[in-house]
Amino acid sequence: MPKYCLPLVLAMLLAVAGCGASPAAQVRPADDDDRPMVLTTFTVLADLADQVGGGHVRVESITKVGAEIHGYDPTPSDLVNAQDADLILDNGLGLERWFERFLIAVDAPRAVLSEGVEPVDIRSGNYSGLANPHAWMSPRAAQTYVDNIVAALTDLDPAHARDFEANGALIKAELQGMLDDLQAAFADGGTPALVTCEGAFSYLARDAGLYESFIWPVNSDAEGTPRQIKEVIGFVEANEVPTVFCESTVNPSAQEQVALATGANLSGPLYVDSLSGPDGPVPTFLDLLRYDIALITEGLAP
Repeated sequence: MPKYCLPLVLAMLLAVAGCGASPAAQVRPADDDDRPMVLTTFTVLADLADQVGGGHVRVESITKVGAEIHGYDPTPSDLVNAQDADLILDNGLGLERWFERFLIAVDAPRAVLSEGVEPVDIRSGNYSGLANPHAWMSPRAAQTYVDNIVAALTDLDPAHARDFEANGALIKAELQGMLDDLQAAFADGGTPALVTCEGAFSYLARDAGLYESFIWPVNSDAEGTPRQIKEVIGFVEANEVPTVFCESTVNPSAQEQVALATGANLSGPLYVDSLSGPDGPVPTFLDLLRYDIALITEGLAP
């Protein structure tokens, strides 16, 4: 879109918001921060970009802590704030279906962080045959995310390329340590099954050599139907699964029914789509992976 069209688009969207717009929907005042601004689609990517950036860039997330990202509806204020972006980072793999509409009015280079990850296909439901978008939940795949962030920030700010590379190498070393520990935890026993509410752990399950089952494949309006619950109850019983899990951004009631019917423990919440607040259990992306891996290992490892 030509830049001369952007003010018209913004004016139209703000008019739609009307007089009842909340304070959060107003234009933010400019500040004196002259660092390049990197805009990400959700908090997990924002933290990872901030860690790689090492203070040389200003990173912001479109969605906020605790938000459900699959069906997010960008607000006029999101679009206004995005006009300051010098770089946009998104996940890809069909995760942010709302994002293409958002990009129409944003004139900034874009990097898709899942590029280069071998996708895992979704096996059931309306999304069957599509790539599972939750690749950042794998310590192995997350290293590809880091490489893509290093490359994107280097293009944006070449003067700090060595810092980006060094920060990325440290993060990748931590991720590799998590991968080694995860694989070691399940190396000596039979292959257990990881059962969650959403099918958000396919890449982590692949890393660990775990079977996987879930109540619904991707967060949507059709979550936890009687048929879905019945199928997971049968899976848990047939495979003698000791512990089932649910995620922080969804209602656990469907998984509670599974646990009650099978006698399995219900553990969690696991964190996937969002970090916690700074005082919560997963204030950073690396904390998120460590926390989830610890819960899964405790619940399933022999």
